[in-house]
Amino acid sequence: MTVTDDLVVLVDPAGRPIGQHDRSTVHGPETPLHLAFSLYLFDEAGSLLMTRRALDKRTWPGVWTNSCCGHPRPGEPVEEAVRRRLDDELGVEVAGLRCVLPTFSYRARDAGGTWENELCPVFVGRAVHPDGAVRPNPSETMETNWVGWDAVRTAVAAAPWAFSPWSVRQIAELGQDALAEASGRG
Repeated sequence: MTVTDDLVVLVDPAGRPIGQHDRSTVHGPETPLHLAFSLYLFDEAGSLLMTRRALDKRTWPGVWTNSCCGHPRPGEPVEEAVRRRLDDELGVEVAGLRCVLPTFSYRARDAGGTWENELCPVFVGRAVHPDGAVRPNPSETMETNWVGWDAVRTAVAAAPWAFSPWSVRQIAELGQDALAEASGRG
């Protein structure tokens, strides 16, 4: 672990870095806008890897969310951060990584009083897992499930409270074309 491992990149509304801050102290009511990312990982059959956040996560514990999310370290390209976190959280590699919602941002508060205020570019990609296994890190992910995109959209529409607020909004913005985006046809 390096000094920058627990730092988030503070950004202005245009996404320009303006500083850095300790991650453990940026999730209160005055949470500054900081850089994050979300990944939607599809398999060859077109199913999306949904993950359920570990119960000891500080933000939105136990809720279902997209495949992987996190924060780039200061000076780390976002695409590199996506690959790093995907390996750390799920033991999976990604192919065809594409940013499809580069300016997505949101602000939300969870039931425990933790705030998020993130510029969160959204990526899609295809899973590279030759042995077919996803190896969730239990400190990050308590459950995984490969689900068809239409079923994901239906579940989120029926029970948005069971999903992270960022994934609810991202899934709506991705619409029906997420699978085409992941395959490079979008």
